[in-house]
Amino acid sequence: SDGWRLYEYITRHFIATVSQDCKYLQTTIDFKIGMEAFSCSGKTLISAVCNVFTGYTTVMPWQGIPLEEALPACERGDTFTVDEIKLVERQTSPPDYLTEADLITLMEKHGIGTDASIPVHINNICQRNYVTVENGRRLKPTNLGIVLVHGYYKIDAELVLPTIRSAVEKQLNLIAQGKANYQQVLQHGLEIFKRKFHYFVDSITSMDELMEVSFSPIAATGKPLSRCGKCHRFMKYIQAKPSRLHCSHCDETHSLPQNGAIKLYKELRCPLDDFELVLWTSGARGKSYPLCPYCFSHPPFRDMKKGMGCNECTHPSCQHSLNSLGIGQCVECDGGVLVLDPTSGPKWRMACNKCNVVVHFFEHAHKVQVAQESCDACDASLVAVDFNKTRTPLPDGETQHTGCVFCDPIFQDVVELKHATMRHSMHRGGGARRGGRGRGRGRRGNPKKPKDKMAALAAYFV
Repeated sequence: SDGWRLYEYITRHFIATVSQDCKYLQTTIDFKIGMEAFSCSGKTLISAVCNVFTGYTTVMPWQGIPLEEALPACERGDTFTVDEIKLVERQTSPPDYLTEADLITLMEKHGIGTDASIPVHINNICQRNYVTVENGRRLKPTNLGIVLVHGYYKIDAELVLPTIRSAVEKQLNLIAQGKANYQQVLQHGLEIFKRKFHYFVDSITSMDELMEVSFSPIAATGKPLSRCGKCHRFMKYIQAKPSRLHCSHCDETHSLPQNGAIKLYKELRCPLDDFELVLWTSGARGKSYPLCPYCFSHPPFRDMKKGMGCNECTHPSCQHSLNSLGIGQCVECDGGVLVLDPTSGPKWRMACNKCNVVVHFFEHAHKVQVAQESCDACDASLVAVDFNKTRTPLPDGETQHTGCVFCDPIFQDVVELKHATMRHSMHRGGGARRGGRGRGRGRRGNPKKPKDKMAALAAYFV
């Protein structure tokens, strides 16, 4: 496939470099029709050595001389009959889009980038949706890219022109040659861009005006999903990446975890800020957890970082937090805590709030709750389960049982360890700083990892 095409091209290119030169005869004919003077040029291939090899274009025929470029044989003073004269009305067409090779050539011409950094620059503008790659590896600017360039040019043309970047590159080369001081160049560059940044911020309204012409304002997009904790109006869920929630009344935008689906979580509210909780899920075979849109970007506690959901929240009494739903330390990673997913019934599961370990248990149970008591052997929280009476694993048809998912022999046969199916890595903050759950006597340290049960869980790996 493509591998063979690449191999063939490299091989042909090498053979062509050691082949004879391609020789051709270029002819230019000057002639008159009435009082008007005209000129035309053409190329005719000259056969070198023999009729088989005509230079390197035999190996690379796409660089050869097409037959239609040849002119008829003629001598000075020859007369030809004009068969047809017609006038064609046309409009000038814009130049074609640059190919990647054209762009690299221009960047090298203006002294922008190095052999290592130029491909990174091109990849960045593609990933940021400033351009799209069309047929022939041509880079077609998107509406976003065009608007950004016009906006930058309107505010500060030097942000678009290659002059500043080229000047910086020259200064870096002087540092490499020992002709310039690193700290002086650094401070000079920082001062320039600091001033440009402040000037750009002061003139940002010009950019907004251009954006509004080509794009809908953020307040007009998305669909209502959950209520804002400040004004209690519905915030709009904007699905376009990066997905986020926007409150048009407060004019605030709240970040959300990416690469998954966002749903409303039972219309429940965060006890800290009154924002309605939402549920992030990566699918039926993946992980899911609730989160507060405000706490996600503004951690309420010192031991929390940005990008944490309720499964990592250390609120001492919230029913959605790690303190209420945490069961025990993850059996595979360090620092992670297995947290009950209260939305997973009837196929109940608990998931690590740090890695992608998922533990399936108690399928078809009516209710699964984390009890206040903890296991004497491993310090994990006990789990109270109300089984379906027709599928209960308990003896004598009993349906209710409370025990440790790691140590209880009755629960041991209904626990299955898997790895969550993730669309991509979640790019979130680290896990909880402590394992286990809070108690009336205060938070305890990391619960002991149930080493004697890890081998049993590992046997269920999929």
